[in-house]
Amino acid sequence: MFNGKKVVVVMPAYNAEKTLEKTFREAAAQPFVDQVVIVDDASADGTWEAASRIDGAVTYRMPRNTGYGGNQKQCYKLALELGADVVIMVHPDYQYTPMLIPAMAAMIGNGLYHCTLGSRILGGCALRGGMPFYKYVSNRALTFVENLLMGQKLSEYHTGYRAFSRELLESLDLSGNSDDFIFDNQMLAQIAWTGAVIAEVSCPTKYFEEASSISFRRSVKYGFGCLAVAMRYFLARTGLAGWRLLPSANRGKLAPAMLKKTL
Repeated sequence: MFNGKKVVVVMPAYNAEKTLEKTFREAAAQPFVDQVVIVDDASADGTWEAASRIDGAVTYRMPRNTGYGGNQKQCYKLALELGADVVIMVHPDYQYTPMLIPAMAAMIGNGLYHCTLGSRILGGCALRGGMPFYKYVSNRALTFVENLLMGQKLSEYHTGYRAFSRELLESLDLSGNSDDFIFDNQMLAQIAWTGAVIAEVSCPTKYFEEASSISFRRSVKYGFGCLAVAMRYFLARTGLAGWRLLPSANRGKLAPAMLKKTL
């Protein structure tokens, strides 16, 4: 626990047999971590068997493959049911180091932030960690446009390392979000809509054969999806069009007092 708040780490797993246990062991060993939840999205390899062998993990297997977003929805549902006050998502492919979990837990647990992202861009870690150059350029370009349209100043929107407060997760309706990779961007749009300040910490990352990656075709689809999310957000915040993922009741709901008058 941190400040009496329960910390739960969630791992949305898919075909992560080779790296799952290593990621779990390192995450579970971090200070403040109370429980680790592994949700297997009906993997085609031995991910479920590997998860079942891990003592101390809370495991769940999806009855069918639902996609990255669908997996996350189940992760957060289970974490809240376990009584989590702080929920940290880390991919089980060991691309992101679990050693940042204590810092991210503290940033949420001390009440300063409702959301913290582990950024591969801050500190220049991405290229040194092996991120392909085309992915780096795409990440930077998409982030630039998204910041303009959404009125944010994030270094990236595409990290898979995220921490949330219970209050924030309970304020969001994730059921209408995509079950695909664009879920991440939709969720960040919903968080920004609440007015919650999104914090970032520099996160070293590793790219290697076992690390998860999506195909070029799906990357292109994801990129256009991100632009669509940002545009829908822009239209909503300027009052030109509504969006069911951004209900008016949530606008500015979690903004710090000094920011509420500007929303």
